[in-house]
Amino acid sequence: MTSAHQKVVSIHPSRNPGLPLDLDEVLRHRVNRSAVETRARSLSGRRSVKKQWQAAWLLKAITCIDLTTLAGDDTEARVRRLCAKALQPVRPDILQQLNVENLRIQPGAVCVYHQFVKTAVSALQGSDIPVAAVSTGFPAGLSPLSTRLSEIKHSVKAGAREIDIVIERQLVLTEKWQSLYNMIVKAREACGEAHLKVILATGELGTLNNVARASMIAMMAGADFIKTSTGKESVNATLPVSLTMVRMIRRYHELTGFKIGYKPAGGISDAKTALQYLLMMKEELGNDWLQPELFRIGASSLLTDIERQLEHCVSGHYAAYEHQPLV
Repeated sequence: MTSAHQKVVSIHPSRNPGLPLDLDEVLRHRVNRSAVETRARSLSGRRSVKKQWQAAWLLKAITCIDLTTLAGDDTEARVRRLCAKALQPVRPDILQQLNVENLRIQPGAVCVYHQFVKTAVSALQGSDIPVAAVSTGFPAGLSPLSTRLSEIKHSVKAGAREIDIVIERQLVLTEKWQSLYNMIVKAREACGEAHLKVILATGELGTLNNVARASMIAMMAGADFIKTSTGKESVNATLPVSLTMVRMIRRYHELTGFKIGYKPAGGISDAKTALQYLLMMKEELGNDWLQPELFRIGASSLLTDIERQLEHCVSGHYAAYEHQPLV
């Protein structure tokens, strides 16, 4: 371990302070795609948990959702409805029948465009649900850097406690690792006390090797979370990509002692898939990563399916989707 690594471990603040860019560490990582895909199939091929155990896992999944609306036709009214759902994610009668009405079941955050941060903060007033803002020219990340950094600062000033930034994919594809590192460091500085979630847009990075290297660079640059996708790419979160990223999180923890969060996003719309991701986190990283401080699922329609599954647990019947609208 280098002296720089030893210094970080000895300080050990609550947040990841990052490391100097170590390209030897970054470039040493090569992913065995066949082995990763085999492991992913083992996760997706398992039977789901049932009955009260399923209900318990689904309630845990709700607490790890970043409840999200990132549509081109978003309005203040839609954001307020989303926030109302965040404050009461499951019908009270279902919680009562599950005997969990005294538990604080709420999503990890509400995620919106910068324009709607103030609306969301106002609608969530009195709760401790944080607002996350997508910034830095989401979803492409190609606006001038000064504009992207300014957007981060304005989102934080408006009340966002978490910032989801996007990287420039071409920096990965052309192996401009120092430029990628520098960009994320500046974004972290612009965040101040707000937590930084770095979106890698993994569906556009070409290889799992690139995913692994971009993950490590983001953590070295000070990311609090690494995230798969914007939800706008043709390929979003997948289990092979997720396994690659969480194993880099494990490696970073081995190097520094710091725990970095993970957020898959895009395409996780049903309870069964959400449980696969929870199982992956438990088996690959341990129970500490089953908390919203270290694991989030970026989703919109997922909560609707989870609520339907919970109603089935207590009644034996599935509600129609229109009976449990999200927004």
